[in-house]
Amino acid sequence: MQMNFENTEIAFKAKSNSELKAANFLFSSMGMPWLTKLGIAVTQFAFSWKLPIHGLIKQTIFKQFCGGETLEEANRCAQQLHQYGISVIMDYGVEGKSDEAEFEKTTATFLETIEFAKDKPYVPFISLKVTGFARFELLEKMHAKVLLSAEEKEEANRVFTRIDAICKKANEFGKMILIDAEESWIQDPVDELADNMMRVYNKNHVVVFNTFQLYRHDRLAFLQKSFAKASHENYLLGAKLVRGAYMEKEAKRANELNYPNPIQPNKEATDRDYNEAIHFCLARSANVSCFIGTHNEESCLYACREMASRGISNPSKQIYFSQLYGMSDNISFNLAKAGYQVSKYLPYGPVQDVIPYLMRRAQENTSVAGQTGRELGLIKQELKRRKMQ
Repeated sequence: MQMNFENTEIAFKAKSNSELKAANFLFSSMGMPWLTKLGIAVTQFAFSWKLPIHGLIKQTIFKQFCGGETLEEANRCAQQLHQYGISVIMDYGVEGKSDEAEFEKTTATFLETIEFAKDKPYVPFISLKVTGFARFELLEKMHAKVLLSAEEKEEANRVFTRIDAICKKANEFGKMILIDAEESWIQDPVDELADNMMRVYNKNHVVVFNTFQLYRHDRLAFLQKSFAKASHENYLLGAKLVRGAYMEKEAKRANELNYPNPIQPNKEATDRDYNEAIHFCLARSANVSCFIGTHNEESCLYACREMASRGISNPSKQIYFSQLYGMSDNISFNLAKAGYQVSKYLPYGPVQDVIPYLMRRAQENTSVAGQTGRELGLIKQELKRRKMQ
C-alpha cells in the first residue's frame, strides 16, 4: 500500500472544529520567532513570580502538546487515540530536579504509572529522562570521568536503583521503557545505564530502549557498536532513533568552550545517518527492536519501503513509529490507518513542572526549518476541506 501523508481527513479525524481552530492559532503564533521568544520569556517570568497564568497555559500550548496534569486526564487522551489505532508513550514530564526527595517522588510516580498501565494495552511504553532521577552536575562529573567522592558514589548507586526498579516493574507488567537521550556532555553515563538495563531485561524480548540522536555525527557508529556489544553479551538491542532536541544548545556550548561541535555539519548529513540507522536496524530485526521517532515524512516512507522489501510483517512487533502528541498527526494517523504500530509521545504532569518540555516544543517549532509551516499548511487544508476557512 502506497503511504499518503497528505490525507488531512484521516490526520485530523480526532479533532473537533474548535480544536482545529485552536491549533491553527497556536502554530500561526509559533511561526513568528519574535512572538515565541517573547512568550517564553513572559511565561518563565510569570511562573517565577507566581502570577496567575496556569489556566491560560493549560488551555493553549499545554493542551496542544500534553495529555493532562494527572494520569486520569492523560488516560482519557490515550483512550481517544486508541480509537484510531494509536497507542501512547506515557511520560511524567518532570525533569531537571536536583533534590533527592524529588527524585524519590518521581520514581514513585513512574512506578504508579506502570501499575496504572498494566491492564491497558494502548499504553505499551513509558518514557523517562535520567535527569528526572539524577542531578545534572552528577551526570556531568560521571561523563567527564571525574573521580567521585564516597557520597557521590552512593548518590550514583541510588540513581541506578531508581531506574532498575522502574525497568523491573515494566518487565513484570509487560511494558517497555524508553530511556531518553540528554545533552552530549552528560550522555555517556546515560548510555552506560541503558546498556546495564538492557543487559538484565532484554534477554528474551526487548523491554528497555536506549535513544540514539542521529544529529550527532558519532551516533551511527555508536549504534553499530551498541549492536555488536549486545550480540557479544547475548542480549537484544532496543534502539530508539531520533534526530535530536538540543541542536542550538550543543552548538552554543561547543563554541563557548572551544571544542568540536558534536552536531552534524548540515541537515543532509543528519538525514543520511538517520535513514542509514533505520536500514541497519531493520536488516537485523530478529535481534533489534527499532523505535522510529521522527516527524520526517521521507524517513517514515523509507522505513515503510524497507519493511516491505525485507518482507517484514505489518504490523511488526519489532518496529514502532512515533511522533510527539500535538504534532505530525498526518504521519501518525495515516500510518495507523495503514496498519503500522504507531505511538504518540504523551507527556503529563503539573503545568509548571512540564514548562521545560513545552518551551522546547515552542523553540523547535520556531527553529526547525519548515516544520511549523508544514503543520500550519495541513491544518489550513483541513479547515478548507471542512469549509471553515
